[in-house]
Amino acid sequence: QVQLVESGGGLVQAGGSTRLSCVVSGRTFSLYAMGWFRQAPGKEREFVAAINAWDTSTRYTRSVEGRFTISRDNAKSTVYLQMNNLKPEDSAVYYCAGGTSGIWAPAASGYGYWGQGTQVTVSS
Repeated sequence: QVQLVESGGGLVQAGGSTRLSCVVSGRTFSLYAMGWFRQAPGKEREFVAAINAWDTSTRYTRSVEGRFTISRDNAKSTVYLQMNNLKPEDSAVYYCAGGTSGIWAPAASGYGYWGQGTQVTVSS
């Protein structure tokens, strides 16, 4: 059984930083791309960032480029999302997603497994 468990987040002041973690079990973590998505109240879930399985190639949605960094530690089966210079519009539930291949995908259809989500609230 594949499980993705997120941690981190919480309440952060605008301009601050926080790091999300997602531990994966039940599959060979190093073979698959990983992604982060977010969903704000009343909005659809949107792609935030993704990372390939092997060459650590990454992709970001434009609104977070230069502020967020996705990384992975295959030895720990963990993917991270470092979030800096946070803005109120970054407030959302953030979801970790496990890819269906080793190549990142910018859409939810490219992911077969999802975490339960973790809340990030940025106060102004």
